[in-house]
Amino acid sequence: MNIGDRVRLLHGNEEGVITKISGSKVEIEIEDGFRIPAMKNEVVVVSPSERMIFGEKESEIPVIGSEKQSSISSKDIGVFLSYIPLNDQAHAVYLSNNSSKSYMVIVSEVFGTNSQTIIADSLLPSKSQKISEKNIRDFEEWPHLMIQLVQINKKIDKTEPIVSKTYKFKASAFFKSKGIAPILNKTGYVFNITASAKPLDITALNQELQSIQPKVVPSFPKPPKEVDLHIEKLTKDHSLMSNSEMLKLQMEVFEKNLNYAIAAAMDEISFIHGIGNGILRKEIHRYLSQLPNIKYFKDTQKSPFGFGATLVRIS
Repeated sequence: MNIGDRVRLLHGNEEGVITKISGSKVEIEIEDGFRIPAMKNEVVVVSPSERMIFGEKESEIPVIGSEKQSSISSKDIGVFLSYIPLNDQAHAVYLSNNSSKSYMVIVSEVFGTNSQTIIADSLLPSKSQKISEKNIRDFEEWPHLMIQLVQINKKIDKTEPIVSKTYKFKASAFFKSKGIAPILNKTGYVFNITASAKPLDITALNQELQSIQPKVVPSFPKPPKEVDLHIEKLTKDHSLMSNSEMLKLQMEVFEKNLNYAIAAAMDEISFIHGIGNGILRKEIHRYLSQLPNIKYFKDTQKSPFGFGATLVRIS
């Protein structure tokens, strides 16, 4: 069982891609991008042959060396970003120019408001350039990758807009992008930068900024001090929902009420999530741990909620 494997929960209907492995635990990203924790012994790897038998789309089943493997082929035109496996963990990262144009290329890794340029060079037609190596075990820690392309016109020609694209991959999308890398003619995870990137139109951007009118600051309702997240309190249709759908709804109600509490300058708010299997509590605590305007959060005292609630102190 490795990062990138597609798995199914043994005690539920959810399927997804493993994004993190920590001892006996794994983190799974399901189709809508939501992530849930699970124990290794609670999941099973879904094989391509099983998906084929039960009717999943053939395009989602990678076939090495086949054109059905991906819509990307060596005949496609553009500049491509490719992650080519060196072994079961290490991947070489390449840029491939499968076009008749030359480009000035700047590639940077972005860390919040800081960045580090890893290449600044020209990329000639029908050429590839290795820009780095990445380990799939560190997939969750990969920084944002910003790529900027400026077309080089050595004779009078149409001026093309600068292309600027920033990548922060989701596992469910990254591991479905398997294809043949143009120029390199190797199997890997392949992305057409020039096809998916929106050209940066400075003139249009300036016009849009000038036309923006000051917005009226909306008012937010003040939530109750205690918000009950038990699914039967949120919807009457919970019997028709999957586990992931229920968890998603509970997190949406949690986030909405937390935002309302912050906007209303409340000092604290409690969320009643129950004990259960602990997944909702873990997701709430993981979300809170990433927020800068939370003083602290903790399990409440035994009375009145037992240990099935979390108290959030807002700074």
